[in-house]
Amino acid sequence: MTDIYIEEENFKNKDFSAGAFNKGSYELCTFLNCNFANADLSKTQFIECDFTNCDLSNVKLINTALQDCNFENCKMIGLNFEQCEAFGLSFNFIDSNLSHGTFFNLNLSRTNFTRSRLHNVDFGKAILSNSNFQECDLLNAVFQQTKLEKADFRGAANYTIDPENNSLKGAKFSLSEVSGLLDKYKIKIE
Repeated sequence: MTDIYIEEENFKNKDFSAGAFNKGSYELCTFLNCNFANADLSKTQFIECDFTNCDLSNVKLINTALQDCNFENCKMIGLNFEQCEAFGLSFNFIDSNLSHGTFFNLNLSRTNFTRSRLHNVDFGKAILSNSNFQECDLLNAVFQQTKLEKADFRGAANYTIDPENNSLKGAKFSLSEVSGLLDKYKIKIE
């Protein structure tokens, strides 16, 4: 079967969870209220695509290209973004749930995660310089040898980031949540 090429098409209220998704290249497409849960999106290209109110939980992303894609109000639990095609990897998330995912060792400078839920997400060794985490919930997110220069954490909550083990030069934090930078010292801030 030959992979398909689809450009500027709108997909609305589609259920791709039962394996009905055609692999290929999708460029400038929009996906609205679509269900991709547990689908295999491996070796598929998404270029400048928008996903809104979609469920992409537990999808397979082996060699999947995500270039300049936007995800808004999407459920994306358990995704392994480190399996994506690294060349041109870029995306933005707004009001999305990316819990239990991994971005380990990825170069994601300037990525927007605004108002997203990022529980138990692995950002170890990732490059997240100039990224936006404003108003994110980062409960149990892992930052280990992560580059966070000039990242914006204002309004973010529940993060634990060790300044001695991560690069934070120029990063922005809200005073009310800055205690997440001191957790390893087991001190009480009142």
